[in-house]
Amino acid sequence: MRIHIGIVPLTAAIIAATTVVMAVQQVPRPTTLAGRSAVYAPNAAIATSQPLATSAGLAVLDRGGNAIDAAVVAAAVLTVVEPNMTGVGGDLFAMVWSAKDKTLHGLNASGRSGALMTRETLASRKRTRVSQGIEAVTVPGSLSGWAALLEKFGTLTLAEALAPAIAIAETGFPVTPIIAGQWAGEATLLRRDEGARATLLVDGQRAPKAGEWFRNPDLARTYRDIGANGARHLYGGALGRRIAEFTQSRGGFLTPEDFAAHAVEWVQPISVPFQGYRLWELPPNSQGVAALEMLRLLETYDLKAMGHNSPAYLHHLIEAKKLAYADIEHYVGDAAFMKTPAESFLADEYIGRRRQLIDPAKAMERATPGDAATSSDTIYLAVADADGNMVSFINSVYDYFGSGIVVPGTGVLLHDRGVGFTMEEGRANTVAPKKRPFHTIIPAFVTRTSRASGVSRDAAGDEPWLAFGVMGGAMQPQGHVQVLLNLLLFGMDVQQASDAPRFRHMAGRRVALESPIGDDVRRALRGLGHEIIDERNIAFGGAQLVMKLPRGWVAGSDSRKDGHAAGR
Repeated sequence: MRIHIGIVPLTAAIIAATTVVMAVQQVPRPTTLAGRSAVYAPNAAIATSQPLATSAGLAVLDRGGNAIDAAVVAAAVLTVVEPNMTGVGGDLFAMVWSAKDKTLHGLNASGRSGALMTRETLASRKRTRVSQGIEAVTVPGSLSGWAALLEKFGTLTLAEALAPAIAIAETGFPVTPIIAGQWAGEATLLRRDEGARATLLVDGQRAPKAGEWFRNPDLARTYRDIGANGARHLYGGALGRRIAEFTQSRGGFLTPEDFAAHAVEWVQPISVPFQGYRLWELPPNSQGVAALEMLRLLETYDLKAMGHNSPAYLHHLIEAKKLAYADIEHYVGDAAFMKTPAESFLADEYIGRRRQLIDPAKAMERATPGDAATSSDTIYLAVADADGNMVSFINSVYDYFGSGIVVPGTGVLLHDRGVGFTMEEGRANTVAPKKRPFHTIIPAFVTRTSRASGVSRDAAGDEPWLAFGVMGGAMQPQGHVQVLLNLLLFGMDVQQASDAPRFRHMAGRRVALESPIGDDVRRALRGLGHEIIDERNIAFGGAQLVMKLPRGWVAGSDSRKDGHAAGR
């Protein structure tokens, strides 16, 4: 059954939406960055990085829509209120737990490089890497993902799902503090492009300040056209032709045929077990396999006995991260071009060899990839509904404001996902035409399981437990593992697990630690050979979580972001 929601009633519902919070017994809190409580709700829950998006999704749930409807509505609103993070000009990945068929579904809605994008062309332009800008623009897949999710699982039409975003883009909204700060930091980038200046800067000069209202009427018009014509308006229609012609005029590589040929791919998520649960990630071209490899490398250690964020605990996680990331950098890309399947990096024998490289008394200078058996910005949201459907959803334009380029008159900011390619020859991720680049954005899902071991792509017999993600480029797999261990080993609730201080390994021995991690731990890690760097300009990601309880839901929203969790 489809429900029909008009722009005006739904917009009013967004404003009127409230959070249902059930009283719970107070529990001791670990050292965290904030004092928020987790949100407990009897029927449904949603967590996003921006209050208007959370309210929009909650309003859909209040009016009879399901979790999939709410996720798409919230994602579209986020393209308006967090334009530095996400947009219709970006890419999307999602996992959906369908209560009807008790199955976990994976969606890859990432686009491919243009037919004109070759390594030889880039080399002739004296490029040694793909850099932020027009050359890095690949086919944006977000809209195709929204449409596919609604068609397969939703009750709303695409036009109805875009209605709240249209209303906010037209009337405007007060910019939130964290986004305002990030926006100001990219004003120089935006001033370089005519379309970006006109669309994203006040008077073409500066970023909006916190609390200042911002509008994007061009994007509202584009969304109206999409609502009237469907996703084909971009993929094979007038909007796709316009973007392709524009990119080529600026030295880019997209053709109208590239847009017409674009299609989403429904994929089987891949998982590994950990203490009665399974962590699920999407297969390549995403980096999700890194989180799975980290978890497998760590499963034989008594991490709980080491103590949360102790020197030994952090050291083992950092070293596992180095090994997993070395593997994905070398071997992972578009699955059609990979010589080694993702499962091979999770196999017992391979993991055993890699685990032997972890020295408990010394940090690795640089991890190298194993022998194969044969910067960045994003929104993440999680939703669950009264029927038991759960969505883990991530949408991104890659760098802050993506390519920094807006197609004039459309309000559409183009992403720069082609930066994910390498110019090095012979890799799965070597730049080539009509190829998906390596992707940093990864949604995650956790099930309860009775299966003690084994890599799996089949969730049959498992019970859904947690939809979560940690946005933030290369922070994401290491963030997934840290948040999950907070929950499973240290008894934290979803808000505590989100707010607990994190590490972020950068490269070599360079590691950033959030400020609640004390000087004694820092000294001990230096003694093991780690180089502790200034954390003040490092992003540690932003988590959103929705967990299933025996009855009802509990949700958390990272205090590092402007968002919040809500329920009904």
